[in-house]
Amino acid sequence: MASTGVGLLPVPAADIAGLIAVQVNMIKDIAELYEVPFLKDAAKKVVSTLIGGLLLTNAMPFLASMVKFIPVLGQAVGVAAMPLACGASTYATGKVFVQHFESGGTFLTFDPEKVKAHYAEMMKEGKTVVKNAKENDDEK
Repeated sequence: MASTGVGLLPVPAADIAGLIAVQVNMIKDIAELYEVPFLKDAAKKVVSTLIGGLLLTNAMPFLASMVKFIPVLGQAVGVAAMPLACGASTYATGKVFVQHFESGGTFLTFDPEKVKAHYAEMMKEGKTVVKNAKENDDEK
């Protein structure tokens, strides 16, 4: 949920930087659960690579962030789209790392190319999860 909040930042690119920070922190927590030594620099590189790869296959987070450069209307559109993109990306990243660590992987053995298809699948699932969470929150 923290990553959806980051998506509300009105400043272009600040949301992407915040997203990376949230995801690195999440990966740190997941690594601790699986007793995998945390390597902050490796985690940052992996998250940047995943987000970068995502931008090539699904430009939604990047475009939602960049549209914020357009005064008023662009900021409104970006703030509306970015929370979903950030939440889904964080969901996908977490799922990919849980699978990687469960299979005995470490930061040094992580290969973004090998998880690209799973990441894309989890990204789609993440969009549904974030939408449902928002709907449940709105009902409360």
